[in-house]
Amino acid sequence: MNEQTEGQTVGDVQTIEDGVNWFQSMFQSLTSPETWAGIGEAAIRILLIVIIGIFVKWLVHRTIDRFILQRELVQLQSHARRMNTVGKLLKNVTSYFVYFIGGLLILSEFGIQLGPLLAGAGVIGLAVAFGAQSLVKDVITGFFIILEDQFAVGDVIQTGTYRGTVEVIGLRATRILSWTGEVHIIPNGMISEVTNFSLRNSLAVVDIAIANEEDVERAIAVMRESLASFKDENLVKEPEVLGVQTIGLSEVTIRITAECLPAMNAVVSRKINAEMKKALDEHGIEFPYTRMVSYQRKEKGGIKSGA
Repeated sequence: MNEQTEGQTVGDVQTIEDGVNWFQSMFQSLTSPETWAGIGEAAIRILLIVIIGIFVKWLVHRTIDRFILQRELVQLQSHARRMNTVGKLLKNVTSYFVYFIGGLLILSEFGIQLGPLLAGAGVIGLAVAFGAQSLVKDVITGFFIILEDQFAVGDVIQTGTYRGTVEVIGLRATRILSWTGEVHIIPNGMISEVTNFSLRNSLAVVDIAIANEEDVERAIAVMRESLASFKDENLVKEPEVLGVQTIGLSEVTIRITAECLPAMNAVVSRKINAEMKKALDEHGIEFPYTRMVSYQRKEKGGIKSGA
């Protein structure tokens, strides 16, 4: 029993001595001029890293702003928001890159080995990429949609069977509002083909059918006279009567075209149809309609009617 107690006492004494030695070594390290000189040098290097990172970030952002401003001067005013979207995206990517590099350099000042850290991050990134391939595809596609200026918020587009006004463009999904009120949320990876109706002026094409018995030249003259005074805020040029488009059994079709603002061709077409209906009615020009012809012939025993 005495031997056990004596052994425990010796162990306690050894632990106390180890603790005292550790505190002494720590005190000597903290009071050593070399230690404080090393800490001061590391602090100065970290401060320089932060200052250089801030300067690089400011310089790149300033360059992006000047580039965006130059592009806006040569593009249409309605497309200025697209360049702003690209500029914000590039600024965010630049900021993240500067933060990442600066963080690695600061960690190296604390004696952390960057090789194993980068290797581990690479393995984790590879595992995430394999596990979320569709997500990575959506993000990459969304990045190029914004970078290549394929479409912007407010544009009228069609992709696949979906057509409507773009409400939101994200790096993962795009939200489209159809004219009947449905909201379509489409992953960017599924957007393979896009038709943008908002980049250029649209063309309204209106076909007006008149009865075969009517004077075509007179009808065209009436249409041109009416369209000469036709006004609409969506028109770019005065509507033009091209002439006879087709000739049918009971009608002659006359085609009218009008250049209008992007995606406004349907609105203009409806107004032109209403205007032509009014003008032709005022001048007594008939539209084609189904006709039934009756004839009679004499036969033995009386008269027989046919149709």
